[in-house]
Amino acid sequence: MTTHAAAVPLVSLIFGVTYLALAIGRVPGLRIDRAGIALVGAVAMLACSVLTMREAAGAVDYETIVLLFGMMVVVAFLRLSGFFALATEGVALRFSHPLALLAVTIGLSGVLSAFLVNDVVCVALTPLTLDLCRRLKRPPIPYLIGLATASNIGSVATITGNPQNIIIGSLSQISYIRFSSRLAPVAAVGLALNFAVVALVYRKSLGQALESPPQPVTGNDVKPRVHGPLLIKSAVVTLAAIALFFAGQPIAVVALVAAAILMLDRVRPSKVYESVDWPLLVMFAGLFVVVHAFERDVVRTWGIDRWRAILDSPVVMVSGLSVLLSNLVSNVPAVLLFKPLMAAMSDGAREQAWLALAMSSTLAGNLTLLGSVANLIVVENARRAGTELGFLEYLKVGVPLTIATTVVGVAWLALTRY
Repeated sequence: MTTHAAAVPLVSLIFGVTYLALAIGRVPGLRIDRAGIALVGAVAMLACSVLTMREAAGAVDYETIVLLFGMMVVVAFLRLSGFFALATEGVALRFSHPLALLAVTIGLSGVLSAFLVNDVVCVALTPLTLDLCRRLKRPPIPYLIGLATASNIGSVATITGNPQNIIIGSLSQISYIRFSSRLAPVAAVGLALNFAVVALVYRKSLGQALESPPQPVTGNDVKPRVHGPLLIKSAVVTLAAIALFFAGQPIAVVALVAAAILMLDRVRPSKVYESVDWPLLVMFAGLFVVVHAFERDVVRTWGIDRWRAILDSPVVMVSGLSVLLSNLVSNVPAVLLFKPLMAAMSDGAREQAWLALAMSSTLAGNLTLLGSVANLIVVENARRAGTELGFLEYLKVGVPLTIATTVVGVAWLALTRY
């Protein structure tokens, strides 16, 4: 076993290479993805005797993994039951005006992402949004951008909204209802700003869409495939789980029980497992190990308890650093880096800092097309359907929206006390 003092250069090297590869998103000459990069980094810590197998296993926050897995299973059943298709069909029947359609797209994406993992919501809604735009003869780009950005903003509201919030909820031990009471207002204002920015940036194309009569949506159109009993069961279990989250029950256990109840069905398990983002779970496990070794052997030598500029202004400083790091290495790896900093804060400032981290790391995902997994899901699904959403095109909305929503979030947390 390598001693802590001797391990500093080695751990720093493994950590640095791992995070550099995560920032790039790949390794030149190889086809490895971020999940594989995190896994290789964790294995390197083991192979170099920085950590024992027992220490590595103890570094993995199993509650985070379990909660994320459980929520993915729940969303998989909602998708298989036809819930998302039915909701989208309702939009097609009632909201054909370009701005009304944009508002409902943003609202639906934001509300669903507040309670269900936003990445999985984007997987379900992107093809349905593209189909809506085709049937109603609307330009898809404003609606796709609205869908992606709203999924990030809406997910700010709760612990189960996105992967980084799930990590923060587990590490901070902030209750589900308290987390929501502090950040749901930020999400609500953010969604309103989202609509305003997208509508303003694309006012010409949305205005032209109004002049083009939509294709009628009638009862003769193909109806969404809905499995009635499974839809009822999935909806009831999901609502019950959300109610138990707010009631203060252990959210990881609740999510796992909900998943188990839904699995007691005649649906082929393989269909459910296909909807689980296994690479994301692998990336989480690997990052927990890599960051634990770095925190134990390197960060402890930095004297974080003397970083007065950050410790005295946690909301502003944590938010600024988070936006920067989240766009360098992605929000999940960035969030894990803040753990030792949070431990150095006073009890009174720590909760504010965790909430600022959850808010800013999530809203930072809207800055660029590469800022969040949800954005990439929308882009890749759109590309497969023949619609290209370019990097610079996205920036027209991403930059002003991220600045506006982050300023609102920082002001809200800095000026309110609960």
